[in-house]
Amino acid sequence: MAEHKLQIGDRLPHFILNDENHQPIDISSLKGKYLIIYFYPKDDTPGCIKEACSFRDSFKDMVDAGAVVYGVSSDRPNTHAKFKAKYHLPFSLLSDTSGELRKLLGVPSDLFGLLPGRVTYVFDPEGQLIKEYKSQLSPEKHVKEALKIIGKG
Repeated sequence: MAEHKLQIGDRLPHFILNDENHQPIDISSLKGKYLIIYFYPKDDTPGCIKEACSFRDSFKDMVDAGAVVYGVSSDRPNTHAKFKAKYHLPFSLLSDTSGELRKLLGVPSDLFGLLPGRVTYVFDPEGQLIKEYKSQLSPEKHVKEALKIIGKG
């Protein structure tokens, strides 16, 4: 089966994933707000710490612009809970343990398929993709790109 690759203008497909508290998050309940979903390789690794903390440090600007933020990796909810607490992250981390959402959105792997891709998607309040930013080696730049598109950068 070929992977779907989300394109600018595409609607966010419906999905439900568990957050760090094992609570199911139904993405269809978020209509009317910007939605920032960032995919990262693994909790508590150097680049992922930088990326998560940069989203944390800009979180108020994102909320003020009417945005909801979710981080997504294949880590389990318990691992997410520890990562979130350790770095005081004010947003939820979703567990895509099977890689189903990565496949659904077409998030690529990096380094010859060895590392899950680092991609940030920004959806407008109607649920259409308006920005995709991909960079494995510049984790902090994901926040700057997201802020630019929602008018806070």
